[in-house]
Amino acid sequence: MSINLNALFPKLINLLLDTVFVVDELGNIVFVSDACQQLLGYSADELTGTPVLDYIHPDDRERTVAAARNVMRGQPHTDFRNRYRHKDGRVVHILWSARWSAEDQLRIAVARDVTALYEAEQTRNALYRISEAAHAAETLRALCDGVREVVSELFPESSLYLAFNDAGENTLSVPDWSAGRGKDWAESPMEPGTAIAEVISAGRVLLASRDPACPGMGRITPSGSADADWLGVPLISRGAPLGALVIESPTPGTHYGVADQELLQFMATQLAIMFERKRADERLRFLAHHDPLTGLTNRSLFYDRLETALRSASRNEGRLALLYLDLNDFKKINDTEGHEAGDKMLIEMARRLEDCTRDTDTVARIGGDEFTVLLSDVHGRASVEAAVGKIREFMSLPMKIGGKTFHASCSIGTALYPEDGATARELLSKADANMYLGKRR
Repeated sequence: MSINLNALFPKLINLLLDTVFVVDELGNIVFVSDACQQLLGYSADELTGTPVLDYIHPDDRERTVAAARNVMRGQPHTDFRNRYRHKDGRVVHILWSARWSAEDQLRIAVARDVTALYEAEQTRNALYRISEAAHAAETLRALCDGVREVVSELFPESSLYLAFNDAGENTLSVPDWSAGRGKDWAESPMEPGTAIAEVISAGRVLLASRDPACPGMGRITPSGSADADWLGVPLISRGAPLGALVIESPTPGTHYGVADQELLQFMATQLAIMFERKRADERLRFLAHHDPLTGLTNRSLFYDRLETALRSASRNEGRLALLYLDLNDFKKINDTEGHEAGDKMLIEMARRLEDCTRDTDTVARIGGDEFTVLLSDVHGRASVEAAVGKIREFMSLPMKIGGKTFHASCSIGTALYPEDGATARELLSKADANMYLGKRR
């Protein structure tokens, strides 16, 4: 029996799972096997006669052209990787084996889809790097910065949004990555009806569309819509949502798929555990140096800062002031209105003290209704009295607690360095004595 190999050869080529490409010296596809439909979504007829560069990812074109020139010089390639655009818009990672046929003046290449392998490598490397970032980061914000760097490499054409939810206040806290803001976090209300609100409240993965007016929030897409340029995954720990991990793309035609969902969800599961642990660590460190009711610096940290400020003032011949404050008639308010009302008054007083002092000053709660303020870099008693007057003005403003209006006042004692003392003990004693003298008056 005689076999017509010339007739059989094309059939054999089209049975291969890998795709065979034949490209002329000008870069046009002159033949492609039927496996191209599975690889790139195009039929052989659609690809034949078109430039092969039209399908290569823009970021890979330059090095692909350089590799093609080497092949045409007689240097075969067996392990060249690059990215192509599938007909549906997604990226396909391809491993090539190619050689040049000098007799036919053609490049003959076999292409294998290694997207799944690449994504598995990326996931493993990403989780390793995020784990490293979790151990190296001292704060939750630093961990967020590390996560942003990794996710930006996995999804280079997408923007990342990390949002943490405060269910009690119905607000979102997001890392502030805007240049020049000088803030670690930005707060915003969680708007109902947005895609991110649905992800957090329902605790489920959601594909939606990007909202150009509200970056990161997303618009819920009607069922069956082709838009899917926003992908949100909940951060869940102990069955409760901490927030959401979101990517969105401003590039037209972007369509996140199942593989993107699985990758982001797998990362979110690991991240939620790390975030919860880091947040708990931060909380413990915060409580070690801050008053749990007001959030102000506590007695221990305040004394440390006072000693540090005194050493600096001594070296640089600087001046500083210490204020000692005591709320007047606080016990009566606490007894008649209850401890909850008293606590709310203390919290409000703490916020007012922070609002009327500088970022370089330190406000502390020493205990009960007693507060201290360390004023750095003062220029004399006149500037201290001006600061005291501002504090009295803020403290005397009416406040509403439990539907009632209260007018609080405080007694303030001052001490200046170096006039009233050279040590922390001397300054505290002087300010305390002046405060009680003022209260008796």
